[in-house]
Amino acid sequence: MRYLERRMLHALLLLAGSSILCFLFSALAPGDFFDEIRLNPQIAPQTVTALRAQYGIDEPLPLKYGRWVRSVVRGDWGYSFAYNCPVRNLVVVRAGHTLVLTGIATTLAWLIAVPVGVWAAHRHGRWDDQAGLAVTSLLLSTPEIVLALLFLYCVVRTHLLPVGGMISANFDDISRTGKLVDLARHLVIPATTLALASLPVLVRHVRASMIEVLQASFIRSARACGISQTRLLFRYALPAAANPLASLFGLSVAGLLSGSLVVEVITGWPGLGPLLLEASTGRDIYVVVGAVMASSIFMIGGSFVGDVLLVVLDPRTRTR
Repeated sequence: MRYLERRMLHALLLLAGSSILCFLFSALAPGDFFDEIRLNPQIAPQTVTALRAQYGIDEPLPLKYGRWVRSVVRGDWGYSFAYNCPVRNLVVVRAGHTLVLTGIATTLAWLIAVPVGVWAAHRHGRWDDQAGLAVTSLLLSTPEIVLALLFLYCVVRTHLLPVGGMISANFDDISRTGKLVDLARHLVIPATTLALASLPVLVRHVRASMIEVLQASFIRSARACGISQTRLLFRYALPAAANPLASLFGLSVAGLLSGSLVVEVITGWPGLGPLLLEASTGRDIYVVVGAVMASSIFMIGGSFVGDVLLVVLDPRTRTR
């Protein structure tokens, strides 16, 4: 518990630092939301001045940050100028969509990476292991944007899957099972893109951890006792190699979240990525801060889950 409490304190400090840096960088950016409104001849200059005073646009940065902190305590997370509503109403919905996409991509990537990495470690040094390393190197050097565009091109040519969005236009008129199928069809391209983008790193780490464990003396003793190869790999070797993989879990979630923002924009998935892009181009500062903070919470949450797994798997972290 002391270890987890210390990690929780670090997480809170990291969130505070992220919010301060986000406000600082937003203040350094030129212009604000009301600069474009001022160019509209149908809006009086007095109206723009009153709106700037109402939302505290001209206040010093510490006062702006204090106003935002008070809104976070109230649960509003600031106020969106473009959508004319609290930021919480926008971020919660979009964050849920991003969480669904990232969760499915993370599950898919680990379900593929663990058996492939174990198999590669078992075939260490052979031609099929070298071929697997070549494939992972190719995927590792391919950006997420290229993978997403390649999948979109194939789908547009074949019409096998829907392109863009999260649901179809007739979503409300289909059955419950049909809704799940429709959502799954829209998830295929973004989830597959994210899973393939993170797969090479996961496979290589699983392979490296398993190679190290397979050289241990207790594995040679278990092999001498006549234990089957499959049981030896997954029952004895894999749990011993799970310690570094638990730490890798948090990093993989962070990498998927950073990549999902780009993939969401390209594939049209209504998550935090498109919201952050729209808010940045429209200079909607509180929406930008809210989207960044939601992404930071997801990243820190994934890292904290990795810490919990590390405490469960490694008894050394539970000692003084």
